Amino acid sequence: MQEDKNRKVNDKSDEPVTDKQSLNAYIKYTGVAFQMMAIIVLAAFIGNKIDQYYQHNTQWVTAISCVLGVFLSIYQTIRQLKS
Repeated sequence: MQEDKNRKVNDKSDEPVTDKQSLNAYIKYTGVAFQMMAIIVLAAFIGNKIDQYYQHNTQWVTAISCVLGVFLSIYQTIRQLKS
């Protein structure tokens, strides 16, 4: 018998990937993207509020908090995708 070349195969076993598994993976990765975005936006918002409170001419706290937000979101994403 010749195997169908268009058949998707699960990495952990030789069983075909079902539509439900594909949908679950799509939802998982979409959620991760929204979490990354939320962490970065929240960090930028907090940094901006601190800069406004202290009336900084250059918004260095916002810049630093954005960079920290990016690193935190990457760390969180890696931690979630390992499990």
